[in-house]
Amino acid sequence: MPDNTFTLEFSALSRNESFARVAAAAFASQLNPTVVELTDLKTAISEAVTNAIIHGYENKGGVVRLSCSITDRTLTAEVSDTGVGITDIAQAMEALYTSRPEEERSGMGFTVMETFMDGVSVYSTPGEGTRVVMKKRFV
Repeated sequence: MPDNTFTLEFSALSRNESFARVAAAAFASQLNPTVVELTDLKTAISEAVTNAIIHGYENKGGVVRLSCSITDRTLTAEVSDTGVGITDIAQAMEALYTSRPEEERSGMGFTVMETFMDGVSVYSTPGEGTRVVMKKRFV
């Protein structure tokens, strides 16, 4: 059972990406994190939200959901959309792969998430959306 939780839903607009990362960081502040831990969390949230907006909804609008929970000293963050979904999750998680090369995307979103978090899982169904679950242990 989580010690604490929150859930936000917001429009899939690029300008809301900073709102999501600040909300997650504010929630994590109860764990007395280091500046590095907060930066890691904010970076991973930013990447997940950006993926939902750009790839999930193809910049055409929708709703992104951010849920965070704390159990002991582990924060779990879930970013989900009801967009186009991912056909091949393993391929999407490969470094430098992008489904939007015309937008000059770097293809490093999932790699960044995996670098800054202790665990990243991706669940997706084409035509139904994607859910990214990230975990970070705060010492």
